[in-house]
Amino acid sequence: MKLNIIKQNGGKGSTVTVDDSVFAIKPNESVVHQAVVAELANSRQGTHASKNRSAVRGGGKKPWKQKGRGVARAGTTRSPLWKGGGVVFGPEPHKYEKRMPKKMRRLARRSVLSKRANAGELIVIDAISMSAPKTKEFVSFLSELDLLSKKVTIMVASYNDNVFLAARNLSNVYVVEATSASTYDLLDCEVLLIEKAGLALLNEQLMVKS
Repeated sequence: MKLNIIKQNGGKGSTVTVDDSVFAIKPNESVVHQAVVAELANSRQGTHASKNRSAVRGGGKKPWKQKGRGVARAGTTRSPLWKGGGVVFGPEPHKYEKRMPKKMRRLARRSVLSKRANAGELIVIDAISMSAPKTKEFVSFLSELDLLSKKVTIMVASYNDNVFLAARNLSNVYVVEATSASTYDLLDCEVLLIEKAGLALLNEQLMVKS
């Protein structure tokens, strides 16, 4: 499969050949859904907590004697029934981790990339370079490509200070290394913008080798 390459100024470039097993397969929606659910679950910290009656400070002394006052008996001021008492069945720290086979994770990313390529939502750029970490310069770059009003995931070949710093103030732009992009990263945008070098790395990582 061949994809067109554009230049940073918006002009037309050459073409690049990519593997059909990565960019031209029938999308597996079920696997994509499983991958996104797993990725979002694994991103949760799971540190939420509340104090039960044994963890709340105080309440060691019996408030009043067991009998004779004409009121309900009480053994501690930290009962869940009392103000300032513990929480019953409150949240406890736990993991949300979901494991998924490597082949399924790769299939999910290939499915999204194929769907994007087929819909014309995947743009390959020759290279992305910024002279300084300036948001103004990055906005100008997006304007040249007519992407300023769209939500864009930009996939670069390797970490670049100027590119990452220039884009971080833009709420509709997310920059990530091509080989580190998750299924959710590929889905959570309107357009995928990939560097030519990053495309080669991604193609090599995901292609089905016989």
